[in-house]
Amino acid sequence: MISPGKIIEYLDGGKFICAGVTEVQDKRLRLVNQNGRELNLPASRVIHSSQRSSCSPTDREGLVKELQEAAESRRALMETVNLEELWELAVDEPASSFDPLFLAELAFGESSDDNRTAAFIRCVFSDHLYFRFKEGKIVAHSREQVEQLRLQQQKEQARQSLLQNGVLAIKALMGDEPLGPELKEILDQCLPVLHDFYLFGSEASQAPLARELLKGSGLGDPHAPFYLLVKAGIWDRNENIPLLRQEIPTVFSRAARQQAEAILQRGTAELFADPGRFDFTTLAPITIDGSTTLDFDDALTVEEEDGNYLVGVHISDVAHYVQPEDPLFQEALARGTSLYFPEGQIPMLPRHLSQGICSLIEGEIRATVSFMVLLSPLAEVLRVRIKPSIIKVARRLSYDEADQLIATGDDRELAILNDLRIKLRARRLEAGALLLPFPDVNITVNGGNTVQVFLSETDTPARTLVSELMILANTEAAKFVADRMAPGLFRSQGPPRKRLVHGLDNDLFLNSLQRKQLSRGELLTTAKAHSGLGVQQYTTITSPIRRLLDLLMQHQLHSLIRRQDLCFNEKSCKDFIAVISRTLAAASGVKQQRHRYWLLKYLEERKGSSLKALVLESGPRRIFLLLTDILMDIDLPVPSGPLPEPGVMVQVNIVKVDALDNSVRFDW
Repeated sequence: MISPGKIIEYLDGGKFICAGVTEVQDKRLRLVNQNGRELNLPASRVIHSSQRSSCSPTDREGLVKELQEAAESRRALMETVNLEELWELAVDEPASSFDPLFLAELAFGESSDDNRTAAFIRCVFSDHLYFRFKEGKIVAHSREQVEQLRLQQQKEQARQSLLQNGVLAIKALMGDEPLGPELKEILDQCLPVLHDFYLFGSEASQAPLARELLKGSGLGDPHAPFYLLVKAGIWDRNENIPLLRQEIPTVFSRAARQQAEAILQRGTAELFADPGRFDFTTLAPITIDGSTTLDFDDALTVEEEDGNYLVGVHISDVAHYVQPEDPLFQEALARGTSLYFPEGQIPMLPRHLSQGICSLIEGEIRATVSFMVLLSPLAEVLRVRIKPSIIKVARRLSYDEADQLIATGDDRELAILNDLRIKLRARRLEAGALLLPFPDVNITVNGGNTVQVFLSETDTPARTLVSELMILANTEAAKFVADRMAPGLFRSQGPPRKRLVHGLDNDLFLNSLQRKQLSRGELLTTAKAHSGLGVQQYTTITSPIRRLLDLLMQHQLHSLIRRQDLCFNEKSCKDFIAVISRTLAAASGVKQQRHRYWLLKYLEERKGSSLKALVLESGPRRIFLLLTDILMDIDLPVPSGPLPEPGVMVQVNIVKVDALDNSVRFDW
């Protein structure tokens, strides 16, 4: 029972405070504490109350002195208490809850007074390992609880040591000071913590520790972990952060590498022993690709046949080598696509395959799937045969080389293919296709990380020749699967929300506006029309080296061609759609962010200069523009003068750019 004159103890900021009770109110106490402060305290906050009334509430000076002496005595008595020995006596008792006075007498080996009891309670609060205070009683932890708490304490001690020494190591690194072996080891533990924190923020497993390390090191810049990791040599100064955040695999598993090496050892002799595979090595296929291309997955042939043209679109038969459930197949599932960046590429399949046995290299025997399409002189499809095949590429041409040969008209095969390309394109336009040519934005980064950006046309004869024949093969593949009522992975697109472009139009302004009006594309298990391409059914099968979807459809096509059980049923196809949607969304996000990063790096070097911009849309508050030299969308506040009309060219100034921060500011 608490009454005036009693000495009580309460916690304030984690510290025990002695106080004398001067008045008892309803559930509250008037006190004078050991610091001479008067206060009104809820009775529920009292941890311990003396058994006897010893202090004089009226003698303020004497009361404070008595309280200070009691506090000092209790601190001294705490040094003599051995909680572990006491716990060993209490832990195996049937009752786990004890009166503080009883345990205090055991602890001191004699009858306890107020100071000894209070000192014992203080010990319990200062060391949570063996006992806990609960509703005026002392509860002994079980042996299992003590072991668990001991492990937690060890972890916390290790954490505090890591934090303290980690701050020293980080400061030494940033100050270019030498790191001894011990600090180097500590730094090696801290850098992964900061690595994950920079990538994933609060979702990182050790985000609180990372924040404390940075705060203790005086590093408030949100990009401080990035600079630390660059300085430590963990990251490049142009590290692909979006790629790391998406956790897209960049190396292949050991099992996948071993399988790729085993495939190389197989060679190509087995292809000729396959009775279902046609030998087309007497043909003279041509590959037409970019000058720096290393993975060739399509080749073309053309022959005259009774006034018509037999066009061969030969696609690398990756499905022959990569079977479902293989380690390589699992790697392709995890990636979904190859990724191409100015600084390099991340292939969907190991280079043993993508640049080796699956690549249609000039002069090498290769397994292919051949689409032998008989076209009339008006590019009407008269007959289609799809066959597993063997080819040997006769010529490798770059787009520029093919364009030159087409321009001179000296190459008979290219002349025929170019004529068919024009007619195939015209037929698609008649069916409502939207071509919307946009220049390619090419970004190069030299050894000194100097960024160059240049545009190249995408609708040159050679490029559109290849694209038209790939669209033809993809359309026929979709038709072949759909006609047999088999499930597949079909691409479709509804009509545009608004039609602005009719026919072939190279107007950058109109094409930009039309792109914003396109309907969203879909990936379905049954075939539907693709408005943008002007075809009734569509899939992609022409890039199995670099796209999971194409590899999956190649497997489905194989089972139909060879009249075997379907490789994938409807449920499998739906599951693949979910996988492809997820992996392509991640890959697309990384590509867009990385593309923008390099454009901003390019702009960083041109800060203060001006660029040409095409006005796309004038709103009431913002003007939307396209930087025509690098094809980057920007927006600016409405200028104070006359509003620029959509379609006109203007000049904008680069005010501020920070590629790492993904920020850029322009002005009129």
